[in-house]
Amino acid sequence: MAELETDLWAAQADVEAALAAVSDEAGLEECRVRILGRKGLLPGLMSQLGKVPAAEKPAVGKTLNAVKNRIHQLFEEAAERLRQDKTAQDALDVSLPGRRRDLGHKHPINLVMDRAVAIFRRMGFVVADGPDLETVWHNFDALNSPVDHPSRTPEDTFYFDLEKRSWLDPETMILRTHTSPVQIRTMLANPPPIRIVCPGRCYRRDTPDATHGMSFHQLEGLYVDEKVSLADLKGTLAAFAREMFGERTKIRFRPHFFPFTEPSVECDASCIVCGGEGCRVCKGTGWLEIGGAGMVNPAVFASVGYDPAKVSGYAFGMGIERTAMIRYAINDLRLLYENDVRFLHQF
Repeated sequence: MAELETDLWAAQADVEAALAAVSDEAGLEECRVRILGRKGLLPGLMSQLGKVPAAEKPAVGKTLNAVKNRIHQLFEEAAERLRQDKTAQDALDVSLPGRRRDLGHKHPINLVMDRAVAIFRRMGFVVADGPDLETVWHNFDALNSPVDHPSRTPEDTFYFDLEKRSWLDPETMILRTHTSPVQIRTMLANPPPIRIVCPGRCYRRDTPDATHGMSFHQLEGLYVDEKVSLADLKGTLAAFAREMFGERTKIRFRPHFFPFTEPSVECDASCIVCGGEGCRVCKGTGWLEIGGAGMVNPAVFASVGYDPAKVSGYAFGMGIERTAMIRYAINDLRLLYENDVRFLHQF
């Protein structure tokens, strides 16, 4: 055996011993430079191949390649061993105390919806629900909405199958424009007295802006019994406003018209952006509309088979998004739907 071959096998043994003793990446790098570097052990041995007699070169060259490959393999194995050791060190220590994870929380719309429902439940109301997909009769006709009312046109309401049905057909299907159809369904299914709130999603073909959207949430209420008066309605809405917004927010009631109530009122809250001075959000009025209300129209009672001479009632409805804007001082409704975590994390 040539002297170079002996040196090569000895070098391999030395490398194996050196790498076995390596305990960190710095030590591995030091071995790499000392053994594989330009002036390292292995290049030095390879440079001696030219001095080997021609007859011995094939055997020595084969040994050199085998040793070189084995040394590179030893470096790869050492690097992998260090990686595994580091992974083991970083692994979960089951003896450590647990770390509390941040939990998600409700969206501001859900927070306001739940709070509003809770307020009315304390007043004796129960929650009623109904389908988002409604008939024209439940959404308009039963609520005494005139056939020529602008809100009934396809420009304002989402209709289905208009190529087969007229938008005036009572059985034509639409996306409900308010949750009032739930009141109709409840009165058809139950005799008075009735005291319900109807939270849910509604749909209208509005152009989205700071205070409007095509899909939004409403909460409507209905109370039907003997001798229900407008004073009962005012007291209910005033109590709700005090619990929802606090005493600092101003509330006003003003006369209005709705086909399903008579007399009718609208409830406004002072603008949270300008404090009542007038701005873009409140369109210069200083007020934001939060709901409409009134005494149930006798024509609505007739639609569901109630006797208007024996019972009376009031109904009200409010937009949850606008209520959230006032409660949390939000100046643009669209912020509620952009899913910006920086915004949502505040609630």
